[in-house]
Amino acid sequence: MSGILYGVGLGPGDPELLTLRAHRLIREAAVVAYPSLAGGESFARAIVAGVIPPTAREIVLEVPMTTERAPAQAAYDDGAARIEAELDAGRDVVCLCEGDPFFYGSFMYLFARLRRAHAVEVVPGVTSVTACAARAGMPLAARNERLTVLPGPLPEDELRARIAGAESLAIMKVGRHLPKIRGVIDALGLTDSAVYVERASLESEVIRPLAEAPRAAPYFSMILLTKGADPWL
Repeated sequence: MSGILYGVGLGPGDPELLTLRAHRLIREAAVVAYPSLAGGESFARAIVAGVIPPTAREIVLEVPMTTERAPAQAAYDDGAARIEAELDAGRDVVCLCEGDPFFYGSFMYLFARLRRAHAVEVVPGVTSVTACAARAGMPLAARNERLTVLPGPLPEDELRARIAGAESLAIMKVGRHLPKIRGVIDALGLTDSAVYVERASLESEVIRPLAEAPRAAPYFSMILLTKGADPWL
C-alpha cells in the first residue's frame, strides 16, 4: 500500500503559529522532506527543528535561487522521485512548507508531480499576508472591499496599473525589487498609505512606514497598502 504525502504549512516562522495538526504530523513523521537553498540551511526545517523526531529520515530538496526555471524544475523532479520511492515503500512523507502550501508555496511543484499516482493531503498554514497584517496591526479588507496580492518581480508598468486599480494590497517577494516598488508607489502618491514588514513573527522582525523602510530588503519582506485610510488603524 502506498504511503500518503502530507504538504504541511508551517506559517511565517514563529513555531507557535503551527496548527495542532501540523505539529502532530511532524512529531509522528517517519520521513520528513523540505526545501533548502542549494548549499544553505532550510528555513522550513529551522521552524520545526524542535518537533522533528530524531529517528525521522530527512529528504532535503536543494532548490537553486535563480530566475531560470530549468534548474529549479530539475531539483523538484529529483525531490519528487526521492519522495515517491518512500511512498511506494508504504511510508508516509511529511513535506514542510513555509507559510501555506498552496499560497506561493513550493509544495505545489511536488503536488503536481505526485498527485496522480499517490494520495496527497494538504494541511493549510498561516499565510505571510495575514501574519504581516496582524503584526502591523493593519486590517486589510472589510465588507465588500477587495484585497489584491501582487508579486514584487512583476514588470514596473504592470505593477503601476495593478496598484492604481486596487483598493487594498499586499505586495510579496519584495527583496531586490524594493527600489522599483517604492518608486511606483511614490509616483502614485500612495507612500503614506503603505507599510513595510520584514520577517514577520521572528525576532528579527521589522515593521515601518514604507517611507522609513531600509534601502535593501530580504526575500521575506512585504508591503501592505490600504487606500483612503490610515494604515495604522
